[in-house]
Amino acid sequence: MIRAKRSIFSSLFCLVILFSSSTQAATSKIGILVFDGFLTSDVTAPVEVFGAATKKAWFSSYEVVIISTTRNKTVRSEEGLKIIADKSIYDDIKLDVLIVPSAYEMDALLDNKKLILFIQTQQKLASWMASNCSGAFLLGKAGVLDGKRATTWAGGEKGLAKAYPNINVQYDTNIVIDDGIITSNGGPISYQAAFALLAKLSSEKFADEISELIQFNRLASAFKP
Repeated sequence: MIRAKRSIFSSLFCLVILFSSSTQAATSKIGILVFDGFLTSDVTAPVEVFGAATKKAWFSSYEVVIISTTRNKTVRSEEGLKIIADKSIYDDIKLDVLIVPSAYEMDALLDNKKLILFIQTQQKLASWMASNCSGAFLLGKAGVLDGKRATTWAGGEKGLAKAYPNINVQYDTNIVIDDGIITSNGGPISYQAAFALLAKLSSEKFADEISELIQFNRLASAFKP
């Protein structure tokens, strides 16, 4: 009887430890900027990839935080998707990763001094910075890409090089990784960039696990002869 009670107690103790470790509070934040007119897949791709990863024990220390560039946390994408952000750039927040999406009209964003300051501040705190599509222009304006290899939307490389000559702009490539910074063409390529970043934050094995989980791996295989 005593042995049985000890066995039951040991089992319960193990379950408590397992439950506690799998439900630990997130200590690292992946921030994704949003604003009216953002291109949907630039945001939804990393949300899906990292959102799925945070459900796993090996990535449970991370959480995804959507951050509005204005005090209004309700924003609508170019394609009509309405979302409510968790925070705004006016909140006191420290990020471990910042992802910057794009819009067809970037001028107002590039002139937003508070937004540029927010990006510059997060660069000093974060281990990784990332952009999709013309989001690279915001990183460029903030000086994040100075002296770095980077890319933007396919066809926009010359514009990026002209606007920010200190960037080593890369042409005809989906994603570019250079010293803690990932830039991509955006659109569907935002998924590829998200998986590349996930691999850097965890491992190639874990990134492949999420790729299989959301069946992204089937997309690549579908184009094989």
